[in-house]
Amino acid sequence: MDLGISGRKAIVCASSRGLGKACAISLARNGVHVTLNGRDESVLASTAKEIRNLAPDINVITVAGNVSDSQCQQALLDATPGADILINNNGGPPFRDFRELDRKAMIEGVTMNMITPIEMINGVIDGMSARGFGRVVNITSISVKKPVLGLDLSSGARAGLTAFLAGVCRSVAHKNVTINNILPGFFNTDRLQGSFTASASALGITVEDAAEQRSAQIPAKRFGEPEEFGEACAFLCSDQAGYITGQNLLLDGGIFESAF
Repeated sequence: MDLGISGRKAIVCASSRGLGKACAISLARNGVHVTLNGRDESVLASTAKEIRNLAPDINVITVAGNVSDSQCQQALLDATPGADILINNNGGPPFRDFRELDRKAMIEGVTMNMITPIEMINGVIDGMSARGFGRVVNITSISVKKPVLGLDLSSGARAGLTAFLAGVCRSVAHKNVTINNILPGFFNTDRLQGSFTASASALGITVEDAAEQRSAQIPAKRFGEPEEFGEACAFLCSDQAGYITGQNLLLDGGIFESAF
């Protein structure tokens, strides 16, 4: 399917690895020029090289830094004037018992997973509205709907983002600007591997056993692959998805049990 977005420009936050990287790759394969972001300059450069090899005609720009920092945010916006697509992604607080969270940790978590994406949206939404095209996709988490013990701070911040944008998205829908959220379940990423290590330590089992126990809970009996996530993200950025806004797309292999 031709997604109708060839030649568009995208900012993909936290895209040097994991799900952000998968989104950037899928967009580039569909002809979108991408601005990548990550904290590790060497990893970021490697990802940029990989995407240039996959899509030689695509402009790939890199902005190193923490997307929660205002200077990094401005650098992303300056590097991508007239951005048509924004993929909001960021690291989240580590697995931690809620009793261990002090005020500083909670403020940092809310900044990472709620305030930062709102700030990035503020930087692009008026331009998108004026040009009559915009696609914003926020990478949140299945934990917005299904509690994951130890990710309480991440869940709360991402749920706050979802609620905040529920009205915002409807205020710009008539401008052909959409805002949607993708809620990943368990995908093969570094963050998932880290959760196995934490679970193994807490339960006194091996990392391999922790992974096996987790996958057994999923109706699909496997973890998702980042490429699957990236393709879903690219579709939500397409011309064809212009009538989809304010939605939460679960990509979880069926683990969240609900009829509606």
